[in-house]
Order: sequence, then C-alpha cells, then structure tokens
Amino acid sequence: MNDLSSNAPRPHKPKPFAPADFEPYAGGADPARVSEAAHLAAQALVHHGRASDDPEVTERLVKLSDEQGLEAVAELWAESPPRSLPGALWRLYALRAAAQQNPERISSYFAAGRNVAQVSNVVAGMAEPPGADEVQTMANTILSGAFEGDFDVALERSAAFCRVVALGQATMADDTDAGNERHASKLTRDSQQLMKTAEDLEHAASSWRRGELD
Repeated sequence: MNDLSSNAPRPHKPKPFAPADFEPYAGGADPARVSEAAHLAAQALVHHGRASDDPEVTERLVKLSDEQGLEAVAELWAESPPRSLPGALWRLYALRAAAQQNPERISSYFAAGRNVAQVSNVVAGMAEPPGADEVQTMANTILSGAFEGDFDVALERSAAFCRVVALGQATMADDTDAGNERHASKLTRDSQQLMKTAEDLEHAASSWRRGELD
C-alpha cells in the first residue's frame, strides 16, 4: 500500500485493502487527541453493539465501513496500537473489507492453507468448500460476533482466519515458478505480516478476557 502524506488529498472512493494491508495512515493531528478519540469511539461502538439485541443494529455496525468508507474507519483507528481495542477493531474491519473486495483470491489462499493449519481452520469456522461466498459470509459472521457474541471469540476466529490465509500464501509462494520470484517474495512478505496480525489479535483476545483491552 502506498504511503499517504497528511497533505495529499484523500480519494473519494475507499482504497481496496489486502489482508496484510494494515499500515497506518499519516496524520497531522495531535497524537494524544487522536488516540483518545480512537479509544472512546471504539469503546462506545462495542458497548452500543453489545448492549443491543436488535439484529438491525448489529448489521449497521458490521457495515459501518461500507456506509462511511474504509478510509473514515482508517482515519479513526489505523494509527492505534495493534494490541488495543481500536487497533483490534480496525483489523476486524480491514479483514472484512479485504474478504468482501477480493473473495476469490482470499478463498484460494484459505484453501491452500487449511490442510496445513488444521486447528486454525476449525477455529475460523469456514463452511465447506471454502469458496468466495463462504469467505464473505465468514467475515461478516466474525464481525457480527464482536457485537452480539463473545468479543474474544470473534478476535480468535479472526486470528485463525489470518493464520490459515497466511499459511496458504506461504504455500503458494513455495509453489511459485522460479521465473516469478517477485510474486513469490510478495506472497512471503504478506504471509509474514498476516501472521503478525494473527498474533496481535490473539493477544487482544487474551487482554479482553482479563478485562485489560482498552
């Protein structure tokens, strides 16, 4: 993903995200104020979602980035520490966006990784066979679970999803023809970054269970 300077105009249409694209957006506001706003907004969103038993509320929260644009969500949360509530929420939304925008590609990664990461495959809960529609459905289900189920379980399912996709990317990198080393290198980098995202989400889940995720 290209770096975006604070002076550059932001595109009207949200930029597509790949699963590993969690790099922060540059910003010119006071970091302390940005951090405080991010944490308050994340706490309010999660509390509102979990306090309501209205499925329409959950659906609106899941589709927040569709309605507001992923850029707006990124501006609020992308600079937050990955092992914080806003940082974890950002990763959930970005993963869903990637699944919605590139379902065929991600389903191919998932299919390549599920036999290697059998435990994570089960935790992620992908329907069989893991096609494009199943990827989109699972991403929606995981994010819905953050608001209407156990938040730590949603984080762990998302982490498991990341692990399976990352191992699929690594497997496909190993199988890439020698003449396409650039593509293999990119897959390897994406896989490593996505594994780090899985670790961050797992850490966030543990923090939530201890009442320490804020």
